Amino acid sequence: MKTRIVIVGGGAGGLELACKLGRQLGAEQVTLVDQQLFHIWKPSLHEVAAGTLDIHQEGLSYEMLAHDNRFTFCFGAMTGLDLTARAVQVAPIRDEHGDELVPARALPYDQLVIAVGSTANHFNVPGAAEHTLSLNRPADAEHFRLRMLKLLTAAELRKSAGNEGRVRIVIIGGGATGVELAAELREASVVHSRYGFRRIDPLRDVQLTLLEGADRILAPLPEKVSSAAARLLKERHVTIETQCRVARITPQQVEDATGRVFEADLVVWAAGIKAPEVLGTLGLPTNRSGQLEVDDHLLVKGEAHIHALGDCAACPTAEGGWVPPRAQAAHQQASYLHDLLLRHAMDRPAQKRPYVYKDHGSLVSLGTQTSVGSLMGNLFRSTWYVQGLFARTMYVSLHLMHHQAVLGTLRTGVLAVARFLVKRATPLVKLH
Repeated sequence: MKTRIVIVGGGAGGLELACKLGRQLGAEQVTLVDQQLFHIWKPSLHEVAAGTLDIHQEGLSYEMLAHDNRFTFCFGAMTGLDLTARAVQVAPIRDEHGDELVPARALPYDQLVIAVGSTANHFNVPGAAEHTLSLNRPADAEHFRLRMLKLLTAAELRKSAGNEGRVRIVIIGGGATGVELAAELREASVVHSRYGFRRIDPLRDVQLTLLEGADRILAPLPEKVSSAAARLLKERHVTIETQCRVARITPQQVEDATGRVFEADLVVWAAGIKAPEVLGTLGLPTNRSGQLEVDDHLLVKGEAHIHALGDCAACPTAEGGWVPPRAQAAHQQASYLHDLLLRHAMDRPAQKRPYVYKDHGSLVSLGTQTSVGSLMGNLFRSTWYVQGLFARTMYVSLHLMHHQAVLGTLRTGVLAVARFLVKRATPLVKLH
């Protein structure tokens, strides 16, 4: 009897795993479940939000990927598990009027992989859930882009009438997402002024403020990387406020614990993540952050047929810590589970070696012109600091590696490189 492998979540790790297994086992054995129809590499969402990347041009159809990589795609959200019957419960699909198009389904599995990623953790800050946007899904980034364009249009009209026209954007969280979004928004604001918003001074009228609770941005990365990023952002007129702990958010402003007030027309929450709440309803062990507890073989504790990977998995390291929620971890875990599950499906000897996370460093995009970061591994024998076009090229190469993994070919790599070079030479902003 053929092994039925169901993967829930089409993010970087889940999609790579489905594509690799599908190409070898086929659609009868591999099924991917996701509540979206298109996949976008999550580190690119800040570019979608800024309008410098077209969501319709970049997005990859799950149906297309399923056809090309020989897996089955199931459209819908996971709502529960029947642990006894070994079945994933999938929500019905409804249209914009609430009418049911596809009924609820139950997908039987022999091996299940949960890779549902993460969502925003607002840490119970009053007003955060109601008055901020987070970049967790393509729809979030598109919503931000449209909201920003409306604000720019209103500011342009106010300036046309002889009044002040400012757009104040506050980004809460100085990690990679917040830093990359600030840099991309500044670059986009300059280009916007050439595409119809001619009365707006991009450096004076589009005010960008980055709030970080730690004593520096990019706190988990080496101080040299953090300092370089802070310098580059300040050169681009991005205000950085460190040791700033947000206490309250209203529709018009952000307040910190010391009473400082930051007026805002648009607030982005990039200060933390947590696992989706659905994981707490499955009857599986979770930690305080809602992540599924897994062992060093990525097996959910107490379960012999359920694995988890990526942001939603609390995976221990040999040093006693936890694997960080980063794209490179999801990529490594997908590769590990590919070997493990393939062996099982082909009745080969079981995978005995544990999963070991390898930190290859970090790269942070600061617009189309440059990136900063640190590289680690055997090639360097130490941590190397990188900046400029070399770092930017390596950042883009990570995206190309993801495309190669999900398509099994470099045919999109050439197109992506071309897009990158054109974007550097003549940056464009999507205005409609």
